[in-house]
Amino acid sequence: MAEQHFQLEVHESGLNPHKVANGEFDDDGKPSRTGNLWTTSAHIITAIIGSGVLSLAWCVAQLGWVVGVATLLIFSLITLYTSNLLADCYRSPDPATGKRNYTYTDAVKTNLGGAMYVACGIVQYANLCGMVIGYTITASISMVAIKKSNCYHNRGREAQCSFSNNPYMIGLGILEIFLSQIPDFHKLSMLSIVAAFMSFGYSFIGMGLAFAKVVSGGGQRTTMTGVEVGIDISAAEKTWRMFQAFGDIAFAFSYSQLLIEIQDTLKSSKPENKVMKKANVMALLTTTTFYMMCGCFGYAAFGDRAPGNLLTGFGFYEPFWLVDMANIFIVVHLVGAYQVFSQPVFSAVESWANMRWSKSTFVMGEYPMAIGNKFKFNANFFRLTWRTIFVILATTLAMALPFFNDILALLGAIGYWPLTVFFPVEMYIAKRRIGRWTNQWLGLQLINVVCFLVALAATCGSIQGLSKAFNANKPFQAKE
Repeated sequence: MAEQHFQLEVHESGLNPHKVANGEFDDDGKPSRTGNLWTTSAHIITAIIGSGVLSLAWCVAQLGWVVGVATLLIFSLITLYTSNLLADCYRSPDPATGKRNYTYTDAVKTNLGGAMYVACGIVQYANLCGMVIGYTITASISMVAIKKSNCYHNRGREAQCSFSNNPYMIGLGILEIFLSQIPDFHKLSMLSIVAAFMSFGYSFIGMGLAFAKVVSGGGQRTTMTGVEVGIDISAAEKTWRMFQAFGDIAFAFSYSQLLIEIQDTLKSSKPENKVMKKANVMALLTTTTFYMMCGCFGYAAFGDRAPGNLLTGFGFYEPFWLVDMANIFIVVHLVGAYQVFSQPVFSAVESWANMRWSKSTFVMGEYPMAIGNKFKFNANFFRLTWRTIFVILATTLAMALPFFNDILALLGAIGYWPLTVFFPVEMYIAKRRIGRWTNQWLGLQLINVVCFLVALAATCGSIQGLSKAFNANKPFQAKE
């Protein structure tokens, strides 16, 4: 039956059955996909393990051992569960043999209709663009941290070592202009694998330095409830910080907005949803382990005074070369992550342009080019122009808004609940036709409501932090 269905689709699409059988094209006319469990896991790890992993020590310090560790585990389990629900929405109506949904918004439109499709698109692409701008800032902070580390090493820890972030943002933008010409997600596998290894590298260094500090007897006092009220902060400030910590942890597990696009790189020789679920388990088990070790070792090392970033906040000064190496790893990882988060935006705009100007040679023309005998690629003038403009705008906004990480925290707090929880749950309910007030429906809605309340609290904490950032920073004057 499945074979007859496949042959019917090939016949209706007008494709050459011989080319489809040989694997040159999928049954829907698109080039054959080559992704597998390992490349998919690399994409997920690149997307999910950002440099924010190094801020988890601060989060645990605000929440304490009990709530901090429990929050990390709970968010990991919720994200794994809802990501597996979303994996079943890649094809419709049957999750194994149905029609492909190429993007997250396509899946929402198929299962929930046009109104939800528009709402999802606004939230998703706002978050993706925000991530790109935030990564530009974060990468520049790590580059400046390398220069500051060498300054402190040569001139002493009390030296005035302050440098502008702007030249580093411009340099990163120039690099990303070239990398943005990678045509699509399917060509990002090698970059994602390199970026994933870089994330392991700086995470290991951060954990190792914190662990060494603890076992050498330099660890600081910790408590079950975290930062103590009345000693360093007021009760109100403690509450705001806890809300911000919830938001940071929720944001650290946000990758569902890319899951369908990542799943669309998997070859169809096996049902994609089954492979994707294995990749989800592998990636989240890996990331949760790293998150727990970085958060717990970092808190044990620094106690209530855990820095916002173990490596750029100068919790460690020596060995300076190892701190420098970790920051280099962060920069390389963020260069790759920039592309992982940019590609869905590029694809959405270019798909719209292809439909709008289908006869334009500027939009549709592909011109074969080569560098040497091995590196061959197709140039497209619209892709070159619009992606360059996008990178320039992102870099300019990053320079103009040195407090954008606080805006990014707000975007993360707002975006986590709808993209990671609400849409996957509602699509699953619609797809499986789960009746209202059944036990399964009530259980899914309980997850929905709890995550919404946490996201609401995190949003309030982010707004409070954002108001402080507006007063403390000026446009185009970012310094570290």
